[in-house]
Amino acid sequence: MLPARRPRIWVDPESAALPPASVPFIGRPLLRWITWAAISLVLVLVFGIFRFQTPEHHAYVPPPYIPGQHKSRLRPPPPLPWKHQGPRPGPSSPERPTVTDPKWSARADKVKQAFVHAYDGYRQHALPDDELRPISGTGINNLNGWGLTVFDALDTMWVMGLNDTFDDALEIIAGSTFISPRSDRFVPFFETVIRYLGGMLSAYALSGETVLLARADDLAVMLLPAFDTTSGFPMYAVDPQTGQIRAGWNGDNVLWSEALSNQLEFKYLAHLTGRADYFEKTEHIMRQMYDVPPDDIYPTLWDIETGRSSNDVFSVGAFADSAHEYLLKQWLLTSQSELKTREIYLRSINAVINNLLYLTPKRQLLYVTDTRDSIPSHTFEHLSCFFPGLLALGVHTLNLPPKERELHSWAAEGLARTCWATYLDTETGLGPDEVQMLPGVWNEGEKGLWIKHLGEWEKKGRQGNPPGIGEVEKAEEKEYIMKKQKYLLRPETLESFYILWRTTGQEIWRERGWTIFEAIERHARTEYGYANVDHVDRLPVEHIDEMPSWFLAETLKYLYLLFTDEDLLPLDEWVFNTEAHPLPIFKWKKWEKEKYGIPVTV
Repeated sequence: MLPARRPRIWVDPESAALPPASVPFIGRPLLRWITWAAISLVLVLVFGIFRFQTPEHHAYVPPPYIPGQHKSRLRPPPPLPWKHQGPRPGPSSPERPTVTDPKWSARADKVKQAFVHAYDGYRQHALPDDELRPISGTGINNLNGWGLTVFDALDTMWVMGLNDTFDDALEIIAGSTFISPRSDRFVPFFETVIRYLGGMLSAYALSGETVLLARADDLAVMLLPAFDTTSGFPMYAVDPQTGQIRAGWNGDNVLWSEALSNQLEFKYLAHLTGRADYFEKTEHIMRQMYDVPPDDIYPTLWDIETGRSSNDVFSVGAFADSAHEYLLKQWLLTSQSELKTREIYLRSINAVINNLLYLTPKRQLLYVTDTRDSIPSHTFEHLSCFFPGLLALGVHTLNLPPKERELHSWAAEGLARTCWATYLDTETGLGPDEVQMLPGVWNEGEKGLWIKHLGEWEKKGRQGNPPGIGEVEKAEEKEYIMKKQKYLLRPETLESFYILWRTTGQEIWRERGWTIFEAIERHARTEYGYANVDHVDRLPVEHIDEMPSWFLAETLKYLYLLFTDEDLLPLDEWVFNTEAHPLPIFKWKKWEKEKYGIPVTV
């Protein structure tokens, strides 16, 4: 039998009848109100405790991830600052093709196929390890043991439209705990920031997947203790679970590249989350750079206790490369609002042009080297081949005076020409990791300095090309010897070719990039992926059982962008971190500028 329906009681709205006297106010209604109030108070207290308590360093258990919520590549990224504000200041980009050239679209597709081959090999034979061993078909943990290649390759998947692969990778990242499988749980701060944190932030900016921002925030909180040093410069390594920090191979020193290669990631994250710690910790380092006397250079080593320089080596190579890069890119990322970073970028770059650029006497190879106590080594690193791209980006964005703009443009073209020559000269068509230039008759004093030869050329009426500019042919007499003959699947030369193509429109950079890609396909491809090459001037090649994650994060991404007619990541809307993870240019809000001491009038 169904329960009897309670009879309805109708009350005449016009009636002035009082409530029945048998139902006093102090009774069950009041008790119900007291009960509900007590429950509400308990809920507010519980929520407040969990919401506002200070994060502790402990193993993170992520929430379950539900895949399939981001299938469309048409989802717009977070708003970009220049979309609704008219033309961006600075020189305009050269005109781009409005019709896709079938030749270049086919080449871009070849690069995508190469990525699929490399990542499938990693996923099938190495995951959850960091990287693939492409000869043996096994995995290796060589950077934290968190599945590095997944994090590093994630935004490349999105850029290439590999949606299903992106879905699978996103689920892996959502479940990551950032606990190292090794007994030694310390992780290198610099590499973890540019590769893991940068990879997640970039993929979030491209896809809008909030789980990536949440995980990036989790990791950044775990990394913050690295800044807890006397100077505020980051310690080499940190244990994400306990917050303990320790020095690395440099002892009480930090490389300039390591100290100045976290600002893009932490400032962008500060903007997204509102966490002041992210900005203050990273900007504290910049304030110390602003205080360096104007006549001083920025050397490669800094004392982590005093915050002062601790050597007299000046370079754009391995110990300093990304520091130069992040000076310009901080200014760009924050919509050109942090003027001091622009000032010290130009100061450091002009010091490089005037002191570190040299020319060989016969082939006129323009190269950048390092000095110790003002004495040049004449070593030229593959890592330094990022530098022409940085110069080209500066020319494109800085509104330089005409003479300075011309100088930086020539330096960019000449350096990229030499980077290309080191590929062109080898039997494999792949570039060596380091060469020793032979300055020949210019080995005395400053006779080989490029800026001196440029001045002489100008005095003679600028006849012909500037020194170090023009075509270069393969030569038996190279004017250098190889110090490190390996090809490590590095991206720097291709990075510069991509930026030069986008800023000048010159097709030669695309053609040179294609020639390098063909050499990679011929000599680096293996059954499981792509391998480093042991000696670039010997055939047949001998492989090294390594496939660095940067090959998927950087090398193949830059190749794909180089061969794609559509400008997928315009340089006036996106800034690449040093691991080729693009971050969107943003504007500080007024309250952020006031809070962080950034000029409000800019």
